[in-house]
Amino acid sequence: MNKLEWKRNQFGGVVVSPESVVSCEQYFTSALQSAIKQWLSEKCKVVWLEVPDIAFSILPKACEEGFIFHHACKNYAMLTLELEEGAFVPPYATHYIGIGGVVINSSEELLVVSERYRRAGQGPSYKLPGGALQAGEHLAEAAVREVFEETGVKTTFDSISFFRHWHGYRYGMSDIYFVAKLIPTTKKITMQEEEISECFWMPVADFLNNDFVHDFNKAIVNASIQESSMQKITIHGYEPPEKYEFFSVLG
Repeated sequence: MNKLEWKRNQFGGVVVSPESVVSCEQYFTSALQSAIKQWLSEKCKVVWLEVPDIAFSILPKACEEGFIFHHACKNYAMLTLELEEGAFVPPYATHYIGIGGVVINSSEELLVVSERYRRAGQGPSYKLPGGALQAGEHLAEAAVREVFEETGVKTTFDSISFFRHWHGYRYGMSDIYFVAKLIPTTKKITMQEEEISECFWMPVADFLNNDFVHDFNKAIVNASIQESSMQKITIHGYEPPEKYEFFSVLG
């Protein structure tokens, strides 16, 4: 008979090994019911059950035993079972993260774009290039990548000058949007035509006085041309740099 493998975590919970989760509904149900009895007898608080994609067929059986979905992705689904009433279950990620780039050249011109897809009847609205971070990507890397993908202009990261936080974004999640000050190393524009309808260098003063620029975007640029901004720093003990990223206002 199949048996689930699991271990206790430091919070009094149970973490089931996904390698022990089989796709046979009969074997899985039997193993799960046996394990639940043991977890209850040992006064475990919460069970974390990661179901790999090859065993998605057993998800209804887990739900019949009281498990609920915590989060899911292409390769697995995570379910939890609250064995102790009121036990704390940390929520899954609740935010999207995006970043835009303020790119000003030596002629005091700002790199701006106008999105191809906008609401019907809405005229051109000039903004900064930017987009969402990819999994495992740092803010500095994402800003440089997004600007290059949308405009073809190469840049180097300088600092973080602005960020905003709001709720009720995509799928009801919250969203944090950072703005990076970037230094252009090239000037030629190669526009990403799939998403962008216009891309050009606009004098900063014109951008700040343009009726087709939202106040939010004006605030971003105003913040970026101030002297104070958050520089990228390192902190001893937080390695490797591929994992950690820190910013601070330097005196």
